[in-house]
Amino acid sequence: MSEYTAWMDDYHLITIPIDELDPLRKQTNNPPIIYWEKKQTYFQTEFIEETYSHAVQVKHHEELPIGEDLVLLWGEKQIPIHPRNIVRTKEFDERFAVLDVELGPLCTEQEAVFRVWTPIATSVEVNVEGNLYPMNRSEKGVWTLSLAGDWHGCSYHFEAIIHGKKINVHDPYAKGLSANSETSILVDFSRTMQLDEFQTPIEHPVDAVIYELHVRDATIHPNSGIVNKGKYLGLTEKNTTTKNGYSTGLTYIKELSVTHIQLLPINDFARVSDLESESDYNWGYDPLFFQVPEGSYSVLPDRATARINELKKVIQAFHDEELGIIQDVVLNHVFIMEESVFEKLVPGYFFRYHENGTLSNGTGVGNDLATERKMVRKFILDTIDFWLREYKVDGFRFDLMGNMDIETMQQIKKRCLKEKRTILLFGEGWDLATAIPRNDKAISAHADRVKGIGFFNDYFRDTLKGKLFDAHDTGYVNGNGHNYERLPALLSGGTLVEGMDQHDIGQTINYVECHDNHTLWDRLALTNKEDSDTRKKMHQLATALTILSQGVPFLHAGQEFFRTKYGVENSYISGDAINQLDWSRRELEDDNVQFVKKLILLRKENPEFRLRTKEEISRRFHPSNENEPLFNFTLLGDKKDFAIFINPTALEKRVKLPAPGNWKISVSNLSKERTNHSEISGEFITVLGYEAVVFEKNR
Repeated sequence: MSEYTAWMDDYHLITIPIDELDPLRKQTNNPPIIYWEKKQTYFQTEFIEETYSHAVQVKHHEELPIGEDLVLLWGEKQIPIHPRNIVRTKEFDERFAVLDVELGPLCTEQEAVFRVWTPIATSVEVNVEGNLYPMNRSEKGVWTLSLAGDWHGCSYHFEAIIHGKKINVHDPYAKGLSANSETSILVDFSRTMQLDEFQTPIEHPVDAVIYELHVRDATIHPNSGIVNKGKYLGLTEKNTTTKNGYSTGLTYIKELSVTHIQLLPINDFARVSDLESESDYNWGYDPLFFQVPEGSYSVLPDRATARINELKKVIQAFHDEELGIIQDVVLNHVFIMEESVFEKLVPGYFFRYHENGTLSNGTGVGNDLATERKMVRKFILDTIDFWLREYKVDGFRFDLMGNMDIETMQQIKKRCLKEKRTILLFGEGWDLATAIPRNDKAISAHADRVKGIGFFNDYFRDTLKGKLFDAHDTGYVNGNGHNYERLPALLSGGTLVEGMDQHDIGQTINYVECHDNHTLWDRLALTNKEDSDTRKKMHQLATALTILSQGVPFLHAGQEFFRTKYGVENSYISGDAINQLDWSRRELEDDNVQFVKKLILLRKENPEFRLRTKEEISRRFHPSNENEPLFNFTLLGDKKDFAIFINPTALEKRVKLPAPGNWKISVSNLSKERTNHSEISGEFITVLGYEAVVFEKNR
């Protein structure tokens, strides 16, 4: 093996890393020759005058081939040449992109077909059940093989020669895996569970009420009453209760009346053993394989089809209850770049780099997928397509979506519009320091360029409870009305918020807590030292504003019973004791569960809380500035009018209703204190301290 390596950085540039004291440098008056072994052809070269202390560069006039054995003959040295920076050139992307070819495995009773893309490999074989079969290379670097017979359930991997070394590598398009991702498994999906067609119970994104849930958190608690704790199947069990008879799991979620469940990542991820899952914990943002369900949630993780069928049973169970499933997808990075199948198959292509050759790290986890490259984008679109077709999911939440490019997101939207059912699309639109121009990023500021895709509204979150990264800052609900002046624009769906004036109403995802950072309850424990009862009322105000505002409401599972993670801000590997949904707490806080349920039903039953256009909001949404810091607004309907009052102080406030008449209280977080005042006749009412109350009047 040569002590040197030469790198092809474009079709006419070779770089040889070499120390300035190396004896080879003395031969710069004798340019090396490039030898193409297959064609027995020689390429003449010449030195580039601007050499570096750590490398020497040569150029050549002929175009060098990709995926061939090339050798640099320099004096007595024979130096292998391998592709490097060339894979990130526009020319490489244009020449080798194969957008019309179906990659990955296809398995039927008659044959198995393998297709893998690696233009730089000089040889690829597929190892099926220990037997090697050579694959055929196309002009654009797709290696293909068809094997007659029934190979369902058989293991396979690729053995490729890349950069002169033989490597074993899994299929990035694998649809099945053995336990702990040890090998890819062929799956004939006609022999897996077939899901019924499902029509999501919404016509527009604002009709949705999203509930974010982690598979394991949902059922692992000892008082969940669920048999298959922490597993996919646990979410299919119906009529489960706590020891005291309070509903849990699927039945509880159905009773809460949300429309969609957003599951934290359910594709194969790292850090948790499939076979000994009890000893590990992870949210799932460490992706390994993007088209295979996570194995640690399966009761039979060593059987590839079991996890597929178990996840399908979850989706079917939720669909049977008319609940949509949103998949949290992490298409912006991989767990460990150097160990990923992408990097092994085409080193340097699938990830984003700065111009100086260093890895881009906008995600903060060491790597960014280069979504703007054609074959990366193809993989993302193929993955979205697969989950829509085979698992019939009803939406996608994109982790760190601001790290992705606009063109990719536009194409995802175009694909989703082909479905007969409404597919929800939204993500985190943060502006991250990734190595693409800001103008290309799918960030909140570019909402007008990705119509139909929603963005988490951090302005909404910070207005209500204080700035996220200032642990002692307060907002409207916990700061005696601080940020009051923001509420009219904010509650109207962000139509008047600076920087968001070009977005659609359905693009604002309103929330005050999610899996990230402190729960709202834990945040209030930091910012407000009042008694627990007062903090609960503040919490109720924030949740009420989330549900009653124009836009799309998003709730974190357990928010409705004051979920706590005991002060742990980033609990991604903190274990069940911190992360589990505490079903005993659900019992204790059932009054608040019922309050939240009433808010959701109010929203679902009355279209005035789900206005779809800025014109409708302008006509029907009317805020008042007469009672600061108490905030109130009126919603004018065709058959009913609503008057909503939010009091962020401990003081009662005498206020005027928008019109005289017979008003009825629809919902209040202090309903027990208003038992004898469910109907109001006249123009004036008293809003209690820390009360969120909705009045309605028939026209």
